[in-house]
Amino acid sequence: MRDYGVDGQLGLEPTFQEYITKLCDIFDEVNRVLKKEGTCWVNIGDTYSGMKVGNTENIKNPNVETNSFIKPKQDIQDKCLCQIPSRFAIEMTNRGWILRNEIIWHKPNCMPSSAKDRFTVDFEKIFFFTKSKKYWFETQYEKYVENSDMQYRKTLRCGRKYGVKRPYKDNQPLSYNNKPINKEGRNKRTVWKIPTKPYKEAHFATYPPALIETPIKAGCPERGIVLDPFFGSGTSGLVAKNLNRNYIGIELNKEYIKIAERRLSQGVLLL
Repeated sequence: MRDYGVDGQLGLEPTFQEYITKLCDIFDEVNRVLKKEGTCWVNIGDTYSGMKVGNTENIKNPNVETNSFIKPKQDIQDKCLCQIPSRFAIEMTNRGWILRNEIIWHKPNCMPSSAKDRFTVDFEKIFFFTKSKKYWFETQYEKYVENSDMQYRKTLRCGRKYGVKRPYKDNQPLSYNNKPINKEGRNKRTVWKIPTKPYKEAHFATYPPALIETPIKAGCPERGIVLDPFFGSGTSGLVAKNLNRNYIGIELNKEYIKIAERRLSQGVLLL
Protein backbone atom coordinates (compact mmCIF):
# COMPACT_ATOMS: atom_id res chain seq x y z
CA MET A 1 0.00 0.00 0.00
CA ARG A 2 2.98 2.41 0.20
CA ASP A 3 5.87 3.38 -2.01
CA TYR A 4 9.31 3.13 -0.43
CA GLY A 5 11.04 4.46 -3.52
CA VAL A 6 13.03 1.31 -4.35
CA ASP A 7 12.71 -0.82 -7.48
CA GLY A 8 11.54 -4.36 -6.80
CA GLN A 9 10.14 -3.41 -3.39
CA LEU A 10 7.63 -5.55 -1.53
CA GLY A 11 4.02 -4.39 -1.34
CA LEU A 12 2.98 -3.02 -4.74
CA GLU A 13 2.48 -6.34 -6.56
CA PRO A 14 -0.37 -6.56 -9.09
CA THR A 15 -2.17 -9.21 -7.00
CA PHE A 16 -2.35 -9.94 -3.31
CA GLN A 17 -1.51 -13.58 -4.04
CA GLU A 18 1.89 -12.49 -5.37
CA TYR A 19 2.39 -10.19 -2.38
CA ILE A 20 1.69 -12.99 0.10
CA THR A 21 4.01 -15.35 -1.77
CA LYS A 22 6.88 -12.86 -1.71
CA LEU A 23 6.25 -11.97 1.92
CA CYS A 24 6.29 -15.62 2.96
CA ASP A 25 9.48 -16.13 0.93
CA ILE A 26 11.09 -13.55 3.21
CA PHE A 27 9.86 -15.42 6.27
CA ASP A 28 11.34 -18.62 4.87
CA GLU A 29 14.68 -16.87 5.35
CA VAL A 30 13.63 -15.73 8.82
CA ASN A 31 12.89 -19.38 9.61
CA ARG A 32 16.32 -20.35 8.32
CA VAL A 33 18.21 -18.05 10.72
CA LEU A 34 15.85 -18.42 13.70
CA LYS A 35 16.93 -20.71 16.54
CA LYS A 36 14.76 -23.77 16.99
CA GLU A 37 13.57 -22.35 20.33
CA GLY A 38 12.92 -18.92 18.78
CA THR A 39 9.61 -17.13 18.20
CA CYS A 40 8.27 -15.00 15.34
CA TRP A 41 5.75 -12.16 15.69
CA VAL A 42 4.11 -10.49 12.69
CA ASN A 43 1.87 -7.40 12.73
CA ILE A 44 -0.05 -7.15 9.46
CA GLY A 45 -3.04 -5.08 8.40
CA ASP A 46 -5.74 -5.66 5.83
CA THR A 47 -6.94 -3.73 2.78
CA TYR A 48 -9.83 -3.54 0.36
CA SER A 49 -9.72 -4.66 -3.26
CA GLY A 50 -9.45 -1.76 -5.71
CA MET A 51 -8.57 0.61 -2.87
CA LYS A 52 -6.78 3.88 -3.57
CA VAL A 53 -3.27 4.12 -2.21
CA GLY A 54 -4.37 6.81 0.20
CA ASN A 55 -2.27 8.56 2.84
CA THR A 56 0.84 7.22 1.15
CA GLU A 57 3.78 9.37 2.11
CA ASN A 58 6.49 10.43 -0.26
CA ILE A 59 9.84 9.42 1.21
CA LYS A 60 11.50 12.80 0.64
CA ASN A 61 8.42 14.90 1.36
CA PRO A 62 6.07 13.35 3.95
CA ASN A 63 3.43 15.98 3.21
CA VAL A 64 2.91 14.84 -0.41
CA GLU A 65 0.46 12.03 -1.11
CA THR A 66 0.63 9.86 -4.21
CA ASN A 67 -2.35 9.74 -6.54
CA SER A 68 -1.87 6.20 -7.79
CA PHE A 69 -4.56 3.54 -7.56
CA ILE A 70 -4.37 -0.19 -6.99
CA LYS A 71 -6.49 -1.90 -9.62
CA PRO A 72 -5.15 -5.44 -9.45
CA LYS A 73 -6.56 -8.42 -11.26
CA GLN A 74 -8.15 -10.23 -8.34
CA ASP A 75 -10.67 -13.01 -7.90
CA ILE A 76 -12.74 -10.80 -5.61
CA GLN A 77 -14.82 -7.73 -6.35
CA ASP A 78 -13.85 -4.11 -5.67
CA LYS A 79 -14.57 -2.88 -2.13
CA CYS A 80 -14.25 -6.45 -0.78
CA LEU A 81 -11.96 -6.95 2.21
CA CYS A 82 -8.99 -8.93 0.93
CA GLN A 83 -8.38 -10.96 4.13
CA ILE A 84 -4.63 -10.43 3.77
CA PRO A 85 -3.77 -11.39 7.40
CA SER A 86 -5.73 -14.64 7.23
CA ARG A 87 -4.29 -15.61 3.85
CA PHE A 88 -0.79 -14.82 5.12
CA ALA A 89 -1.23 -16.91 8.28
CA ILE A 90 -2.53 -19.89 6.30
CA GLU A 91 0.38 -19.74 3.86
CA MET A 92 2.85 -19.48 6.76
CA THR A 93 1.42 -22.64 8.34
CA ASN A 94 1.48 -24.34 4.93
CA ARG A 95 5.22 -23.65 4.92
CA GLY A 96 5.78 -25.27 8.29
CA TRP A 97 5.33 -22.48 10.83
CA ILE A 98 3.34 -23.26 13.98
CA LEU A 99 0.70 -20.60 14.70
CA ARG A 100 0.35 -20.28 18.48
CA ASN A 101 -1.84 -17.18 18.79
CA GLU A 102 -3.81 -14.67 16.77
CA ILE A 103 -3.69 -11.38 18.68
CA ILE A 104 -5.93 -8.37 18.18
CA TRP A 105 -4.27 -4.98 18.51
CA HIS A 106 -7.17 -2.69 19.45
CA LYS A 107 -6.47 0.98 18.68
CA PRO A 108 -8.70 3.15 20.90
CA ASN A 109 -7.48 6.28 19.07
CA CYS A 110 -7.67 4.91 15.53
CA MET A 111 -7.89 7.24 12.54
CA PRO A 112 -11.51 8.06 11.60
CA SER A 113 -12.77 6.66 8.32
CA SER A 114 -14.56 8.62 5.60
CA ALA A 115 -16.45 5.51 4.49
CA LYS A 116 -20.21 5.76 4.98
CA ASP A 117 -21.15 2.20 4.01
CA ARG A 118 -19.13 0.20 6.55
CA PHE A 119 -17.81 0.40 10.12
CA THR A 120 -14.52 2.03 11.04
CA VAL A 121 -11.75 -0.53 11.50
CA ASP A 122 -10.00 0.00 14.84
CA PHE A 123 -7.74 -3.04 15.04
CA GLU A 124 -4.92 -4.94 13.37
CA LYS A 125 -3.77 -8.51 13.82
CA ILE A 126 -0.55 -9.85 15.29
CA PHE A 127 0.42 -13.47 14.67
CA PHE A 128 2.63 -15.42 17.07
CA PHE A 129 4.52 -18.17 15.25
CA THR A 130 7.15 -20.70 16.29
CA LYS A 131 9.29 -23.09 14.25
CA SER A 132 9.32 -25.84 16.91
CA LYS A 133 6.83 -27.34 19.34
CA LYS A 134 9.16 -26.50 22.20
CA TYR A 135 10.40 -22.92 22.37
CA TRP A 136 11.49 -20.23 24.82
CA PHE A 137 8.54 -18.36 26.30
CA GLU A 138 8.14 -16.25 29.42
CA THR A 139 4.54 -15.96 30.62
CA GLN A 140 3.20 -12.41 30.68
CA TYR A 141 0.54 -11.28 33.13
CA GLU A 142 -2.16 -8.64 33.26
CA LYS A 143 -4.42 -7.35 36.01
CA TYR A 144 -7.43 -9.41 36.94
CA VAL A 145 -10.73 -8.19 35.55
CA GLU A 146 -12.41 -5.74 37.90
CA ASN A 147 -14.72 -7.47 40.40
CA SER A 148 -13.49 -10.94 39.37
CA ASP A 149 -12.30 -11.50 42.95
CA MET A 150 -15.73 -10.63 44.35
CA GLN A 151 -17.48 -12.77 41.76
CA TYR A 152 -15.34 -15.75 42.74
CA ARG A 153 -16.07 -15.22 46.43
CA LYS A 154 -19.79 -15.02 45.59
CA THR A 155 -19.47 -18.38 43.85
CA LEU A 156 -17.76 -19.83 46.92
CA ARG A 157 -20.50 -18.54 49.21
CA CYS A 158 -23.06 -20.24 46.98
CA GLY A 159 -21.02 -23.44 47.24
CA ARG A 160 -20.94 -23.29 51.04
CA LYS A 161 -24.71 -22.86 51.05
CA TYR A 162 -25.01 -26.31 49.49
CA GLY A 163 -22.47 -27.94 51.77
CA VAL A 164 -19.30 -27.49 49.67
CA LYS A 165 -16.18 -27.27 51.80
CA ARG A 166 -14.75 -23.76 52.04
CA PRO A 167 -11.40 -23.76 50.16
CA TYR A 168 -9.95 -20.62 51.74
CA LYS A 169 -9.69 -18.66 54.95
CA ASP A 170 -10.51 -14.95 55.10
CA ASN A 171 -6.92 -14.05 55.92
CA GLN A 172 -5.46 -16.10 53.07
CA PRO A 173 -5.07 -15.28 49.35
CA LEU A 174 -7.96 -16.41 47.22
CA SER A 175 -7.36 -19.78 45.57
CA TYR A 176 -8.80 -21.88 42.78
CA ASN A 177 -8.70 -25.69 42.81
CA ASN A 178 -6.50 -25.43 45.92
CA LYS A 179 -3.93 -23.36 43.96
CA PRO A 180 -3.15 -19.81 45.15
CA ILE A 181 -4.07 -17.08 42.67
CA ASN A 182 -1.01 -15.47 41.11
CA LYS A 183 -0.35 -12.07 42.67
CA GLU A 184 1.17 -10.88 39.36
CA GLY A 185 -2.21 -11.19 37.70
CA ARG A 186 -3.82 -13.51 35.18
CA ASN A 187 -2.24 -14.94 32.04
CA LYS A 188 -2.27 -12.16 29.43
CA ARG A 189 -5.19 -12.28 26.99
CA THR A 190 -5.07 -11.86 23.21
CA VAL A 191 -6.82 -8.49 22.82
CA TRP A 192 -4.30 -5.71 23.47
CA LYS A 193 -5.65 -2.18 23.86
CA ILE A 194 -2.75 0.06 22.88
CA PRO A 195 -3.08 3.61 21.49
CA THR A 196 -1.08 4.53 18.39
CA LYS A 197 1.90 6.85 18.88
CA PRO A 198 3.11 8.62 15.74
CA TYR A 199 6.76 9.56 15.43
CA LYS A 200 7.05 12.87 13.57
CA GLU A 201 10.22 11.97 11.63
CA ALA A 202 9.06 8.53 10.49
CA HIS A 203 6.47 7.15 8.10
CA PHE A 204 2.88 6.74 9.26
CA ALA A 205 3.26 2.97 9.74
CA THR A 206 5.39 3.38 12.88
CA TYR A 207 3.94 1.27 15.67
CA PRO A 208 3.94 2.25 19.37
CA PRO A 209 6.78 0.85 21.51
CA ALA A 210 4.24 -0.67 23.92
CA LEU A 211 2.96 -2.93 21.14
CA ILE A 212 6.24 -4.84 20.81
CA GLU A 213 7.31 -4.76 24.44
CA THR A 214 5.22 -7.84 25.24
CA PRO A 215 6.40 -9.98 22.26
CA ILE A 216 10.05 -9.21 23.04
CA LYS A 217 9.68 -9.94 26.75
CA ALA A 218 7.66 -13.09 26.08
CA GLY A 219 9.61 -14.49 23.15
CA CYS A 220 13.24 -13.46 23.61
CA PRO A 221 15.40 -13.96 26.73
CA GLU A 222 17.60 -11.17 28.09
CA ARG A 223 20.78 -10.71 26.04
CA GLY A 224 19.07 -12.62 23.21
CA ILE A 225 18.81 -11.25 19.67
CA VAL A 226 15.76 -9.58 18.12
CA LEU A 227 15.74 -9.62 14.30
CA ASP A 228 13.50 -7.14 12.48
CA PRO A 229 13.59 -7.58 8.67
CA PHE A 230 11.39 -4.47 8.22
CA PHE A 231 13.25 -2.12 10.58
CA GLY A 232 11.69 1.17 9.47
CA SER A 233 12.41 3.93 11.99
CA GLY A 234 14.01 1.50 14.46
CA THR A 235 11.32 1.18 17.13
CA SER A 236 11.97 -2.54 17.66
CA GLY A 237 15.68 -1.82 18.15
CA LEU A 238 14.96 0.82 20.75
CA VAL A 239 12.59 -1.44 22.68
CA ALA A 240 15.10 -4.32 22.50
CA LYS A 241 17.85 -2.08 23.93
CA ASN A 242 15.51 -0.87 26.68
CA LEU A 243 14.72 -4.50 27.62
CA ASN A 244 18.38 -5.61 27.63
CA ARG A 245 18.19 -7.50 24.32
CA ASN A 246 20.40 -7.20 21.27
CA TYR A 247 18.95 -6.43 17.86
CA ILE A 248 19.59 -6.71 14.13
CA GLY A 249 17.61 -4.43 11.82
CA ILE A 250 17.21 -4.74 8.06
CA GLU A 251 15.75 -1.81 6.11
CA LEU A 252 15.34 -1.13 2.39
CA ASN A 253 14.94 2.64 2.38
CA LYS A 254 18.00 4.83 3.03
CA GLU A 255 15.96 7.67 4.52
CA TYR A 256 14.47 5.35 7.14
CA ILE A 257 17.92 4.01 7.95
CA LYS A 258 19.07 7.55 8.77
CA ILE A 259 16.05 8.07 11.03
CA ALA A 260 16.66 4.76 12.80
CA GLU A 261 20.36 5.46 13.32
CA ARG A 262 19.56 8.88 14.77
CA ARG A 263 16.92 7.50 17.15
CA LEU A 264 19.14 4.63 18.27
CA SER A 265 22.10 6.96 18.91
CA GLN A 266 19.90 9.23 20.99
CA GLY A 267 18.18 6.35 22.75
CA VAL A 268 14.82 8.13 22.54
CA LEU A 269 12.08 5.82 23.76
CA LEU A 270 8.90 6.27 25.75
CA LEU A 271 7.15 2.99 26.59
